[in-house]
Amino acid sequence: MFTKITFLALLIISTISAKSGIISGKETDTETGEALIGANVIIVNTNWGAATDINGYFKISFVPPGTYELRASYVGYSSQTIKDVIVKAFDSLFIEINLKTDFTLAEICVVDQKYFEQKATNTCKVMSSESIQPLNIRGGRGSEVLYYVEGMNFQAGGYTAEFNQSLQSGLWNTEEYNTIVENEFLDAFSNPLSTFSIDVDAASYSNARRFIQDGQLPPRDAVRVEEFINYFDYDYPQPKDEHPFSVFTELGACPWNENNYLLHVGIKGKELADEERTDCNLVFLLDVSGSMEPENKLPLVKKAFKFLVKNLRQNDKISIVVYAGSAGLVLPTTSGNQKRKITFALDNLHASGSTAGGAGIQLAYKIAKENFIEGGNNRIILATDGDFNVGVSSTSELVKMIEEKRDEGIFLTILGFGMGNYKDGRLEELADKGNGNYYYIDNILEAKKVFDHDLMGTLFTIAKDVKMQIEFNPVKVAMYRLIGYENRLLKKEDFDDDKKDAGELGAGHTVTALYEI
Repeated sequence: MFTKITFLALLIISTISAKSGIISGKETDTETGEALIGANVIIVNTNWGAATDINGYFKISFVPPGTYELRASYVGYSSQTIKDVIVKAFDSLFIEINLKTDFTLAEICVVDQKYFEQKATNTCKVMSSESIQPLNIRGGRGSEVLYYVEGMNFQAGGYTAEFNQSLQSGLWNTEEYNTIVENEFLDAFSNPLSTFSIDVDAASYSNARRFIQDGQLPPRDAVRVEEFINYFDYDYPQPKDEHPFSVFTELGACPWNENNYLLHVGIKGKELADEERTDCNLVFLLDVSGSMEPENKLPLVKKAFKFLVKNLRQNDKISIVVYAGSAGLVLPTTSGNQKRKITFALDNLHASGSTAGGAGIQLAYKIAKENFIEGGNNRIILATDGDFNVGVSSTSELVKMIEEKRDEGIFLTILGFGMGNYKDGRLEELADKGNGNYYYIDNILEAKKVFDHDLMGTLFTIAKDVKMQIEFNPVKVAMYRLIGYENRLLKKEDFDDDKKDAGELGAGHTVTALYEI
């Protein structure tokens, strides 16, 4: 039976609904026409807004009659403002919004402390030297917004010559990449066996794409060729009978050297039907430190994980651990069918503080062990820019901990986000040691690819510690070189050593390797 208060509330809602209108529409890429997933649309100076769905559509309901201004925004695109949007009672508007890509970062003005204190207004922002790293900086006072950088000294009217030099030399960019030394040709007579661990990571491709879209070449060591090759799907034959994977080979002319050949080797993991999926015990480990505040970091993390949430099942267990100055559990173990509860926990995350990554990983492993599913998929999914600076933070300490937990059956998958202070080398190594995969997510379309396709396959491992060994006949082959996989090379005797760690093959996944011979 309705109470009087309930009836009154329903009456108010129905009255508002009856007199209101609807603003709906679609956001697309101007050049490609593709739908923009997870883009934002807000009504300026109100609390009303919406995000686009998987097809790029949005809908803002219960908008009172009036004239409004809409603002559409999306990571990596120029925002667009639409003025004089007239909403009438009982009316429904549909607006097509086309956004152009724009990876130009904001231009700011850096001033000294004295000038800042004299001119400080609500348009003047204080930022730490850590926060300023991803931004383009210029001297002078011509910008609309002024910045004073804490802990740094500047001359009045702009920055010092020393600071200018540090900017030009790239010292503000603290991204880190492990050195890559390309494989050389080996003599097939003395080295007939080529042995390496498989790798289906794809972070290098999307990370390098981020640099190119920003109008610059990626650092040399950011390019891992095998991850470029394995970023794409290949139409390899499905395995037959009881075999967990199929093998594909072909030989062709080498496109960059007409005197050589290119050997193409691929394997395809067995697809799993839904009923063959093992139950999941997943801990979302999310970096919510201050460095994760930009739109292409924590806000993108929250949108990305929602793709995974929609694929969860009732028997799956989900927990959410976050870390900044310290680590904490924000969502205790929850059934996978409680999607609204999980999504609500994600939506309420905010970035602030320093980065106690080691403490976060320790807590995540503790939660994963408490909820361990025997024979299931026990895994931590870490989303971060890799900038650990509090507590256990050295790569060697983290690797040791991760290797111990890997042997207990808890694996680690890593998702990299952001720019400026991104620690690629560290994240790749931690994922490798954790028997997991490593991805870099630069936009919502990449998030959909990873969470809807790539990650769902790697979550369900069909073959562990997979090594590939190819023997070249010196009668037919003079010399050969493996293209890529520099940090995955193994000794020939490692192939038969079951204690030697190697890569994992997920359900339905492919692994591709190329040799120049």
